[in-house]
Amino acid sequence: MAKISKSKSKSKSSQSWLKEHRDDIYVRQSKADGYRSRAAYKLLELNKKDKLFKKGMTVVDLGAAPGGWSQVAVNLIQPKGMILATDILDMTAIPGVEFVQGDFTEESCFNELLARLGERSVDLVISDMAPNISGMAAIDQPRAMHLIDLAVDFAEKKLQKGGSLMMKVFQGEGFEGLLKQLRADYQTVLSRKPDASRARSKEIYLIAKGKKA
Repeated sequence: MAKISKSKSKSKSSQSWLKEHRDDIYVRQSKADGYRSRAAYKLLELNKKDKLFKKGMTVVDLGAAPGGWSQVAVNLIQPKGMILATDILDMTAIPGVEFVQGDFTEESCFNELLARLGERSVDLVISDMAPNISGMAAIDQPRAMHLIDLAVDFAEKKLQKGGSLMMKVFQGEGFEGLLKQLRADYQTVLSRKPDASRARSKEIYLIAKGKKA
């Protein structure tokens, strides 16, 4: 029996992903609606269900590139609202959105966000951060949880009382401890799986509303 080379196997996998991407209804819709990514529809659905945004809010968008979430959010908080977005990748400017390019795992990026906010308290932190996936759960889950821990820590520092945190998480090691922490720190903790989230993806979104004093 002929052996299939790794390169051919990888090529077949890549072709399968590209076909799925092209056939994705949310990918096609995002192009028609002018959104930068299909992730915009996740946020639109979550906001429709859980009323995350209000006019005049100060919002921090972690893991923002290419900008789909910021595009949605800026339209929901204007006028007088503020969005501060960050990502390790560059992001084309969006009117009404301040952007900091940097690695959120580095203290310099963390401090730059704090400096940009100054004394301004934050109403909502949204995070779509995720690590580069290796396919090995023993590596990927700790990396994902590290980013989640950083988002939780940032929210602890800058969210005002009554503020909310919404972030992408992956169920696995550390998940139950995270839930316990959020339930201690917030009035309500909800778990959501938007329709726009691919069924095969293990991602879910946790919404922690009403930060306690």
